[in-house]
Amino acid sequence: MNTSTQIRYAQVLLFLSCFTIGLLSAQEPSAWHPVGDKIKSSWAATVDPKNPFPEYPRPHLVREHWQNLNGLWEYAIVPGKLGAAPGSYEGQVLVPFAVESALSGVGRTVGKDSTLWYRRTVTLDKKLRKQRVILHFGAVDWQCDVYVNGQKAGSHAGGFDPFSIDITHHLTKGANQEVVVGVWDPTNEGPQPNGKQVVRPHGIWYTPVTGIWQTVWLEGVPETHITTTKHTPDIDHGKLFVQTAVESAKAGDQLRISAWKGQEKIAEQTVAVGADVSLQVSDAELWSPSNPFLYDLKVAVLRKGKVVDEVSSYFAMRKISMGLDAKGIQRMLLNNEFVFHYGPLDQGWWPDGLYTAPSDEALRFDIEKTKAMGFNMIRKHIKVEPARWYYHCDKLGLLVWQDMPSGDLGGNHWDMRPGITSGRQHDKDRSPESEAIYRKEWKAIMDALHNFPSIVVWVPFNEAWGQFKTEEITEWTMKYDPSRLVNSASGGNFFPTGHIFDIHNYPDAVMPRPKLFGNKQILVLGEFGGLGLPVEGHTWQDKDNWGYQSFKNADELKHRYQGLVKDLARLIPMGLSAAVYTQTTDVEVETNGLMTYDRAVVKMPETELHQWHQQLYQIKID
Repeated sequence: MNTSTQIRYAQVLLFLSCFTIGLLSAQEPSAWHPVGDKIKSSWAATVDPKNPFPEYPRPHLVREHWQNLNGLWEYAIVPGKLGAAPGSYEGQVLVPFAVESALSGVGRTVGKDSTLWYRRTVTLDKKLRKQRVILHFGAVDWQCDVYVNGQKAGSHAGGFDPFSIDITHHLTKGANQEVVVGVWDPTNEGPQPNGKQVVRPHGIWYTPVTGIWQTVWLEGVPETHITTTKHTPDIDHGKLFVQTAVESAKAGDQLRISAWKGQEKIAEQTVAVGADVSLQVSDAELWSPSNPFLYDLKVAVLRKGKVVDEVSSYFAMRKISMGLDAKGIQRMLLNNEFVFHYGPLDQGWWPDGLYTAPSDEALRFDIEKTKAMGFNMIRKHIKVEPARWYYHCDKLGLLVWQDMPSGDLGGNHWDMRPGITSGRQHDKDRSPESEAIYRKEWKAIMDALHNFPSIVVWVPFNEAWGQFKTEEITEWTMKYDPSRLVNSASGGNFFPTGHIFDIHNYPDAVMPRPKLFGNKQILVLGEFGGLGLPVEGHTWQDKDNWGYQSFKNADELKHRYQGLVKDLARLIPMGLSAAVYTQTTDVEVETNGLMTYDRAVVKMPETELHQWHQQLYQIKID
């Protein structure tokens, strides 16, 4: 067979192969595969459409009987805002990946003029059928209605907080149950928190995320069951305060709460349901980035001495506070000692899953790499992660600054002059609807994340993005959770409120003037750096990528970055308590990440980064 004949023969085989694949695809519409031509992470190839994210999704309230509903659901995108469910569906979407993402298998935009519908027939696990059945959603962006067997079971508005619905009374006889979810999301064309999502992505604004983007699951619970726990450590008095909410408790029911260090029970109390508990944790092993020690916690409901319901959890003994140094400058203290906080701005976006990492392994990877690079902190930037992300931070030892996702940005006035005080008003005038949405979701986020010891700072506002009633919101946040520090407006319009005075500056490392607000606030550089290096073959698009300052090669980048670290070392003795480098990874057209968007390339050697960063934590202050 000559060469030309071989080529023609190969072409025929290729045609027949493609024809066969196309025929099979037409016969099997349920076949799933990632869509689009954008780069993808290596974990995309490991996604199992039959069982994505099989891990138990709620580390702080663990029970035995649960059923994962992640996987292929039917979907339809129809005109209008919610309303009645459609009579038919147009394909399949892989939950929990947003419909715009490659890993959803759909890759379509929804928009404010349409509703995204999901449908799935669930075969209820036998272990759940004799109990009350709770339907849980990790997160759905933004407003949704939930139907079970044709009846409306509940609604929710909020794209970043988990919610649950008791669907017991909507279940029918037999194992099969129909679940339908309708979602409406105006992205940046509504007043709700939406983070970096925009209808038309560009620059620092990214692809929309609509619908279910965290794990969906069922849980079986007894009639009387624990719904929430809240743990707050007090290392100065060696105590852990625990509050527990119980559904359908009966007269005489009790709570038994015990703390464990490995297999050793170190404290236990039995009290009436509804009573707060103070556990004595003597000679506590304190949690820190260098020693992320976690205790176990068990909570049980007792009725006449018998266990009615029991959950397992964990906690850490750690303290975040502020205090004056010898120069009279406020410092950020961890466990009553100064620890310089240094970490990346972490936006938590993925080229294949958008808001959703391809797997739990991928979710943990970013944290492990951050730790390996020698950072001790992460600023989670205007996004809330799944509970397991914070669990990994707790286990690995990363301090977390948690932002409130921004929203309602139109008409903002941004005045970056550091002399601005409450005497000059630059807050945004939000509508009553917009204010109510913000307050409701911020409280829900704080409630959902309270038990994670890695979170040490709340950040209600980023820059002037939707910043409103700054002093009121800040004071409320401080009062609602006095166990953490509050960074009022990172890089925003400055008011003498909150614990932290935080400026942004690109690319150089600078700091606020110590005496600007009378030495009443901790001094922080909340964003800086942004050094860009596009890596061929690992960019969101082939050209027109950018960074705040771009470089041609890794050596130039490394030299400039090392200079920034030296500047930080000079500023720490002058009063700087923390700094946040932009950013963990490239995100869409931004190429200023320490890693590429697909996480395939670390742009500077991890060992060198680790060595440089360790020097920052060893600097002594007076």
